[in-house]
Amino acid sequence: MANESDGADHLAVGAWAKRCYFAGRALMEEALRPHGLGTTQWYVLHQLAQAGPTMQRELISLLQIERATVSIIVSALVRKGLVEQVPDATDQRQKLLRLTTAGTALWRELPDLSFIREEAFHGFSDAEIDTATRVLKLATERLAQRLKGAKA
Repeated sequence: MANESDGADHLAVGAWAKRCYFAGRALMEEALRPHGLGTTQWYVLHQLAQAGPTMQRELISLLQIERATVSIIVSALVRKGLVEQVPDATDQRQKLLRLTTAGTALWRELPDLSFIREEAFHGFSDAEIDTATRVLKLATERLAQRLKGAKA
């Protein structure tokens, strides 16, 4: 049967990957709350601070979120004065995003979130982390490919 369970579903690698993600995200939210930022807002600021000005449409694939969600997040960051939208020189309908002076200043004040990775993976060898990363990356790619084939 499609919904049969052997009682061990809660131990499946996917379930643990999800639980790990949510635990890390909760720590991230806690660290960002005093700065008035959400996690997706942080990811947008991170992209702009690390990679520089970025086309708004690129955030859809970079962050794996819907276009409407990108619009809402960017609008909030613009209202806060942290990001500015500049019409693209080639296509005025497209928007280039970049940090404002206030956005750059806030980015410098934000806590270093690497403590989350350090806490989660302390004591694991680089080889163990590389293996986990490789397995989850390949599994994700396979599932995405399957979904892509199902939509075709």
